[in-house]
Amino acid sequence: MRGLRVFARVLRVVLVVLFGLGMAALFSLYERLHIPASAERRQRWSQLFMRQLSNALPFKVRVLGQVPHQPMLWVSNHVSWTDIPLLGMLTPLSFLSKAEVRSWPVAGWLALKAGTLFIRRGGNDSQLLRKQISQHLQQAGALLIFPEGTTTDGRSLRTFHSRLLASAIDTQVPLQPVAVRYLRDGQADAIAPFIGDDDLLSHLMRLFANDCGEVEIKLLQPIPSAGEERAALAFKAQQAIQVALFGAEQPLAQPQRRAKAA
Repeated sequence: MRGLRVFARVLRVVLVVLFGLGMAALFSLYERLHIPASAERRQRWSQLFMRQLSNALPFKVRVLGQVPHQPMLWVSNHVSWTDIPLLGMLTPLSFLSKAEVRSWPVAGWLALKAGTLFIRRGGNDSQLLRKQISQHLQQAGALLIFPEGTTTDGRSLRTFHSRLLASAIDTQVPLQPVAVRYLRDGQADAIAPFIGDDDLLSHLMRLFANDCGEVEIKLLQPIPSAGEERAALAFKAQQAIQVALFGAEQPLAQPQRRAKAA
C-alpha cells in the first residue's frame, strides 16, 4: 500500500509538470510569433500551476492573515523548494531566484517562462538587478524574495540581506513579510527542509514516502518602505518573521546606522 501511495503521488506531480510544460511551450510560441505575453498573464498562469503543484504535495496547508490586494515586495524565510509553490498559489507572484535554478532540467525552463528574475551569487550586477526589480514593482507586479539567500532547517533564521530591499525603497512599495513553518506531529518537520547537498528527486521521494506534513503560512502586517534605510527595513522584516516563527525569545541586534558623508 505504501508503494502504491508513492506511485500515485508521483504520477500526480508528473501530470502537473506536464501541464506546466504545455503552458510554458505556449508562451514560447507567443514569443516566436511576437504575440505579447504580459507579466500579469504570466503571473496568473504561474499561480494556476503553483496551485496545482501545491495540491499534489503531501502537505496540509493553513494560511493565517490577509493576502494583500496591492502589489508589494514579499519577503519570506526559506526552508525548501516547496516554499515557492506554496506561496505562489496565494496570489499572482513573480520570484527572485538564484541563477543556478535557470539551468535545472524542466524546473529552470518553467521558472524562466513564468517570469522569474535570476540573481548570481557574488555577481557584480547589483545595480542591474535593482533596476529590474524596481521596474517590476513599478509595473504593479508583486515579487517575492528570500532575503536569507539560502534555505535553513526551519529551526532558526539567517540574517536578511538588505541590498535586495533597495528597490522597495526606490519605488516606495511596502514589504509583505511572510513566515513559513513546516510541522510534523506538532514539532519542526525534519523531512521538509531542502538543505545541504540534497537533490530535488531524492527530496521529493522522501516527502512522498511519509504521511502528510503541515504547513503554516503567516501573512504578517505590511511594512512601509518610504523613507527607510535598507538595513533598517531588513531588520524590521527579519524581526517580524522571527517573532512569528519563534516568539520574542531570541532578540536581534539592531542595525548600525551609516554615518552620512559631510
